[in-house]
Amino acid sequence: MEKPNIVYSSKINKIRSFALILLFAGMIVMYGGILTKSTPWLMYIFFGLGVLLILFSTLVYFFIGLLSVRAVPVECPSCGKQTKMLGIVDACMYCKQPLTLEKSLEGKEFDEKYNSPEFRRKLKEMKKNQQNQE
Repeated sequence: MEKPNIVYSSKINKIRSFALILLFAGMIVMYGGILTKSTPWLMYIFFGLGVLLILFSTLVYFFIGLLSVRAVPVECPSCGKQTKMLGIVDACMYCKQPLTLEKSLEGKEFDEKYNSPEFRRKLKEMKKNQQNQE
């Protein structure tokens, strides 16, 4: 039986896509305000919500900019391009290849749970136990 071809996405690209969706949603809501200009109070509500969505989108873009600066730059082994990783596991921004910074996870199935604080604690404990045994 053939393995399903799962396409992964970079965390940075996911957050940027979310911010872009918010931006367009804000514009669409404001356009809805233009359609309701015969009722001024409803028009103002639509414009206010649209502006709030656009401002929230701006905050998300600012936040991802801060995260992008802190992200670890690595070279993708598949496409050879430099990509940024958030967390222990992530996907290449260009070819969607699953990547990891942890040697013990190489070859294992890609899972977002590896970035959870619980898994990181377990990983630290495992490393500490290995160092104590040596």
